[in-house]
Amino acid sequence: MGTDDKIRNAAQDASGKAKEAAGKATDNEELTAEGRKDQAAADLKQAGENVKDAFNK
Repeated sequence: MGTDDKIRNAAQDASGKAKEAAGKATDNEELTAEGRKDQAAADLKQAGENVKDAFNK
C-alpha cells in the first residue's frame, strides 16, 4: 500500500469521524449518516489495499 493511499484513507476516516461527531452534537441524522458512510468507505479501501499488499508479498 502506498503512503499516499494510507494518508488519504486516514484522512477520510478522520473526516468521517468528525462529521459523525458533529452530526450527533447538532442532532443532525443526515450528517451522522454521512460520517459513518465516509468511515465505511475508508475501511473498504483499507481492506482492498491490504489484499493487494498480501498478493504483492
